[in-house]
Amino acid sequence: MPLLELRDEGLYCAPGGFYIDPWGPVDRAVITHAHPDRARPGSKSYLTSNDGEALLRMRLGPQAVIQAVAYGESLTLGEARVTAYPAGHMLGSAQIRIEHAGEVWVFSGDYKLASDSTCAGWEPAPCDVFVTEATFGLPIFRWPSAGEVRDSIHAWWRANQQAGRASLLFANPLGKAQRLLALIDSALGPIFVHEEIERVNQIYRARGVQLAGARLGDGEKGWAGALVLAPPEAHASAWAKRFGTASTALASGWMRIRGTRRRRSLDRGFVLSDHADWSGLLSAVEASGAESVWVVSGFRGPMVRWLAEHGRRSISVDTRFGEAEP
Repeated sequence: MPLLELRDEGLYCAPGGFYIDPWGPVDRAVITHAHPDRARPGSKSYLTSNDGEALLRMRLGPQAVIQAVAYGESLTLGEARVTAYPAGHMLGSAQIRIEHAGEVWVFSGDYKLASDSTCAGWEPAPCDVFVTEATFGLPIFRWPSAGEVRDSIHAWWRANQQAGRASLLFANPLGKAQRLLALIDSALGPIFVHEEIERVNQIYRARGVQLAGARLGDGEKGWAGALVLAPPEAHASAWAKRFGTASTALASGWMRIRGTRRRRSLDRGFVLSDHADWSGLLSAVEASGAESVWVVSGFRGPMVRWLAEHGRRSISVDTRFGEAEP
């Protein structure tokens, strides 16, 4: 019998009596990270990593019953032994290692292998079965280095300063915006952020993460020459219009697809993702040493076919995990 099974509420571990990232209320939920497609309210109790506890609390509210464990710390749930490994996706993100009756499964959550100063780096967790995402599970998705992206953002920002415009950069407010604030050079000019981003910034800083100094983008100010970070949902909003003539951009892995910028009515796009690209996904599978792979989100079919063609047992599992990256 597999250690994980698909039920109406999500992926269930029967020996441990818990669900991982359930999409319905359950008695015990083990949460890989605090993005809304993974951390849903209504369960009786939650387990997450120490680094992710405050973010999960922000998502679920003060009434939620949350237990937190350190990376590498094992605990027994039912008849299963559970350990959290860093996933490198965002602050507090974890892979969940499950051991029972001599068998080991690892549920990856969302992850990336690229270096990121805002969170613990991804670590391989050897296992028999690796349960992986495939948000960007196509060969066209290959990421430039973070340094290349930073330099491109700096060049765009400088050009807008010379033209007397604000630079309005949209990014996921939980994880991506903080990664950008850790990358960019605050000496280039003033930086403002949307209040949704600032709420998350405070939690990151409380965990010791170094971010560029930024002020809330509210009130009456002179915006020309400033860099403004905001959630994608703020594009074309009344809040965004306060910045007057501004150049707009989005930081996302989806910027790798030709035409995405035009369809979103943006001036620029920067390819920066908090998910693994195609080569990162394959590297993670290889590092796991798993004999079997479950692919549970994203481009499941293409990845399953590639793995099968290269001699690894794999199946596509139809879950309700969304794409937290805009």
